[in-house]
Amino acid sequence: MSPSPETRADLDRVVEPGVTALSVTVHVSDLVLERRTPRWWWIGFGLSLGLLGLFVVALGWLFFRGVGVWGIDWPVAWGFAIGNYVWWVGMASGGTLISALFFLTRSDWRSATSRIAETMTVFCVACAGIMPVIHLGRWWYFYWLFPYPNTMALWPQFRSPLHWDFVAILVYVIGSVLFWYVGLLPDLATLRDRARRRWQRVLYGLLALGWQGSSRHWRQFKILYGLFAALMAPLVCSIHSIVGLDFAGGLTPGWHETQFPPYFVFGAALSGFAVVLMLVIPLRRALDLTGVITLRHVDVLARLLLTASLLLTYCYLMEVFMPLYRGEEHEITVVMAELGGYYAPWYWAKIILNGVVPQLLWIRPLRLNRPLLFLVALGVVVGMWIERYVIVVGGLHRNYTESSWFVFMPTVWDWATLAGSVGLFLTGFFLALRFIPIVSMFELRELLHKKKTEGGR
Repeated sequence: MSPSPETRADLDRVVEPGVTALSVTVHVSDLVLERRTPRWWWIGFGLSLGLLGLFVVALGWLFFRGVGVWGIDWPVAWGFAIGNYVWWVGMASGGTLISALFFLTRSDWRSATSRIAETMTVFCVACAGIMPVIHLGRWWYFYWLFPYPNTMALWPQFRSPLHWDFVAILVYVIGSVLFWYVGLLPDLATLRDRARRRWQRVLYGLLALGWQGSSRHWRQFKILYGLFAALMAPLVCSIHSIVGLDFAGGLTPGWHETQFPPYFVFGAALSGFAVVLMLVIPLRRALDLTGVITLRHVDVLARLLLTASLLLTYCYLMEVFMPLYRGEEHEITVVMAELGGYYAPWYWAKIILNGVVPQLLWIRPLRLNRPLLFLVALGVVVGMWIERYVIVVGGLHRNYTESSWFVFMPTVWDWATLAGSVGLFLTGFFLALRFIPIVSMFELRELLHKKKTEGGR
């Protein structure tokens, strides 16, 4: 089944005919300044607040009773909290790949989706940063991880991947927020200049930091934004490689693998592309952005999702092949337990959702079927959480000492923490939808000017 001529033409467009710089500015700024808050936003925001309230209750009970409210026990001392951490930081990393890496490659399609990806990254990082802290038990001592001189000589172990992880996530949080905020400055100034209400002019004027759009401001902005992009793109690979080393550095069967750093990077890209697709598909209709988020954007994101799925599938094959090839008894025990033991349904669910289902995207009409594509992306997001769960629990529940083998059973507070973290992400994202431009107006204006110049030639 080949696409129609209209569809083939649509796949080549990054903006629809008739879209101008003025129409982009008016429409996007009016979504924030003038448009009444739609009913779907109130419904989504209300549900998100409900989940956020559940998160607050779960954390309150955790701090009152301790980590014993979770299902963790020896030897499965890492449970949902660490799995959630790896899941959230992975999705954040995928958003950074779109906003930073494709900025460096000067990809035209990035302009309309970069703000969505950057905003997603900021709130995913917020959720990720909370998880290791609450996992500590005595969470109020989290600052002991900082490398500072103190009277108790509690210097961190600089050769430990756990310390590298702390430094990497700290740098990533700061870098992501600054990268997102710097990219907002020209658009915040546009909102300031177009605002009619005084409180809007004051608010966006303060947030714009005195941006006037002068040649000096633009020159400094381009340099700073480019530097942030050049920093964030490799940081994506480094942070998730370090997360992989957190596992690979431990002498635990199923974890002690040299492939874990690239394995985790591929997983981060897959989950990040999936979340961006899940956000782009409904928002282009709900906010009437089909003129600037075209079928080309959907098709490119679907191709990226397919590519990342193929890379991760190769890692899944190596995950089974290498223990069997080495012949190490305990590693084979872990593999067999995953293939046919208690956690086998979880293992095969991750294979199907992350490796098998995305292969539908080889077929172009299916890639352009937005409801189907949304379901595939949702399946990948769920599958990536299952993958983290299987990795964290799989090696620990069948360790080297058979007398301590243990089946991890999550409690209601494990699930409440997971659902609550989703509520934290959605609450932040819904607020961002309401108060900031969700597509980059200045980048789209530059893109339209570039297309007009090229067309004039």
